[in-house]
Amino acid sequence: MAKRTSTSSRKKSVKQRDKTTLGKITDLAQGVATSAYKGRDISIAIPTRTRSNTVWNSKRGILQMGDAKASRELFNLNQAKQFMQTVLHGGSIKELIEAQKTLSLRGMFYKGLHTIAGTNSEKTFTDQDESDTILEDLEVSLGSLREELHIFAKKAGTMVGNITIVDNGDEIDCRRMGSGGYAVPSIVEEDVIQFKKVDAKFVLHVEKGTVWSRFNEDRFWEKHNCILTEGAGQPPRGVRRLLKRLWEEANLPIYCLLDCDPWGHYIFSVMKQGSISLAFESERLAIPGAKFIGIRAKDYEECELSDDVQIALTETDIKRANEILEYPWFIENKPWKKEIEHMLRNGFKMEVESLITKDISYVTEEYVPTRLKKKDWLD
Repeated sequence: MAKRTSTSSRKKSVKQRDKTTLGKITDLAQGVATSAYKGRDISIAIPTRTRSNTVWNSKRGILQMGDAKASRELFNLNQAKQFMQTVLHGGSIKELIEAQKTLSLRGMFYKGLHTIAGTNSEKTFTDQDESDTILEDLEVSLGSLREELHIFAKKAGTMVGNITIVDNGDEIDCRRMGSGGYAVPSIVEEDVIQFKKVDAKFVLHVEKGTVWSRFNEDRFWEKHNCILTEGAGQPPRGVRRLLKRLWEEANLPIYCLLDCDPWGHYIFSVMKQGSISLAFESERLAIPGAKFIGIRAKDYEECELSDDVQIALTETDIKRANEILEYPWFIENKPWKKEIEHMLRNGFKMEVESLITKDISYVTEEYVPTRLKKKDWLD
């Protein structure tokens, strides 16, 4: 059980965090102003979020960001707009922290959206994707998490099971959440969510809501004393962070039930080692101890599935699978290398839902319990 912190301690921690973040934003702005006053090139250093600037820490089992940086210059026609966008969002974040308010990613897009003075129709942002990218640049440049910048994303994850939490002062028993479950928020830090009582022995994370509903309806979490989560495909940071906290603070094993395809494999990779584009967040999000319990390439024969479940691998699938095989954390892991090569030899992929062809509740009553009992998983 993770230790709980008092309300006063949490408030003090948040206040200090905000003070630190404001200091970083001020330093960034001061650097720009100083360069302008001294007649230097006005620029902002942005760490590059690419595969070439990630370092695989095999001892810790996580991806980490390298030291490479790119200069974003004001007096460069190719970079001036991004420079302006960065400063614009930096000012908005400062306003949010000082007002002690938060905004969604969508809200930040609209807060910064306007026609640029001196133009007829040039907008500050073309679309939200452009805005989101700048916000990620600011995260890594400031060394501050999105939540520390008072920005949240939409809810895209669900939880149910043997755990009671306190969410912003409201006690929530996740055993009594009905068919819909508890919607996991974007911000799940300790000052927002505390684990009041954790009775579960492990967490089962499934890829999609349809599979999660089957497990919830069958009361799997009750029969097997666990917590059941889902992340609507690639789990958002709120879900990943919550799982990391459950693994780290409550010492719960994390088992992942994902599709047998390059995308399911990649989702697991991101959850376990961290992502290339957000390697700077691996310390907070990656779960080196996570385990993949299926669906597996061998299941077509072992579970005696019919040809109907086969989904032919596309050229894109094959290309992606070969790319994943080049990741050092897969190259160094022989069982995973064999798994991906087996799928390529099969020439088809499979979804977790394919197990329904055996029986509606086969996945909850036979497949997962057997895998857990036999410890048949991939690390």
